[in-house]
Amino acid sequence: MQPDKQEAVDVASWVSVSPGGLWRVQRKWTHKWTQQSSSNTGDDASCLTNPCPKLGSLCRVKVQLKAQTDDLGGSSTTKGNEKIGVTVTELVPTPILRHHDAVLQIPLGDWVTLGLGEGQCDITEACLEGMRAGEKCEIQLTPVGTGPEASLRQPLYGDLPLIATVELQAFTPGKESWEMTPIERWEWVKSHKERGGGRFRSGDLWGAADSYSRALKLLIPLCGLVGEVEDTNCLEETQQLPSSDQLKIKKAELHSNLSLCQLKLNQPQRARDSAAKATQLEPGASKAWYRLGQACQQLNELDEAKEAFKKLLELQPDLPAAVKALKEITSREKERNVQLGLRLSKMFS
Repeated sequence: MQPDKQEAVDVASWVSVSPGGLWRVQRKWTHKWTQQSSSNTGDDASCLTNPCPKLGSLCRVKVQLKAQTDDLGGSSTTKGNEKIGVTVTELVPTPILRHHDAVLQIPLGDWVTLGLGEGQCDITEACLEGMRAGEKCEIQLTPVGTGPEASLRQPLYGDLPLIATVELQAFTPGKESWEMTPIERWEWVKSHKERGGGRFRSGDLWGAADSYSRALKLLIPLCGLVGEVEDTNCLEETQQLPSSDQLKIKKAELHSNLSLCQLKLNQPQRARDSAAKATQLEPGASKAWYRLGQACQQLNELDEAKEAFKKLLELQPDLPAAVKALKEITSREKERNVQLGLRLSKMFS
């Protein structure tokens, strides 16, 4: 008896990040599966419990531009079309360097192995969520115009929009964040924070902001868990974590780092909000107060900026950067008052 075949069409759209800026991704694919094809990952049991990749899954994937496929008459190269006999236990992450001028962040036309959730190839990883082994989808990429904060560069791949295919061959089991133990979540937080620092130092501001945001997404519920533990088994796990106060400081550091990225990306309102959260969590965080002052200055919120820099001077007296900023604010306030006086005089003259 032939196994029953099922088919469904899925269309989704979202905004993803690359080192050069934000991109709108539209994904479309027709996924087909049968009872027999559920063994594509090489492990029937894991497919039943993990039908799609999750955080930590190692995914064997191939990405190819549609223009290249068309040039080859609708088929890939022999190398790209080769059915590699790989089982999930053999998957090893492929080392991939992020390039500032590349959008897809992945070698094209070759089978590579990605760790899902690491944000190494943001667009490709997002495509894999919801896919099953053996499926292929088509994506269309267009840059998102975000005004002065955009730093989009012309991609190396040619004309826009970009159209590519993403094929998932196999993957290892992973976990959703809510399925992880507190220790596992904490390891992910540390990994994202470290990766964000590396990206920031290399000038990958969008990637750094994405990494810090991923870390915060996992850390926020973790902070709520520690300190409010009643279950005995959970208590034993949380005892291996930093204390509630230490987690709060780490959360403040992430908000502060995210604020710095947002300032450099010309997103002063977001930078202000992130820095304000950092100062609330850790009132002694000098860098957060400085970034809050900078953001408020850019937003022309001079009173709030003044208060932030005054607080900074309480923590670090005579700090040149804070003293200079206060002088600039005083000068701008005088100019603002003069302009206000002129407008009032015209109104009542």
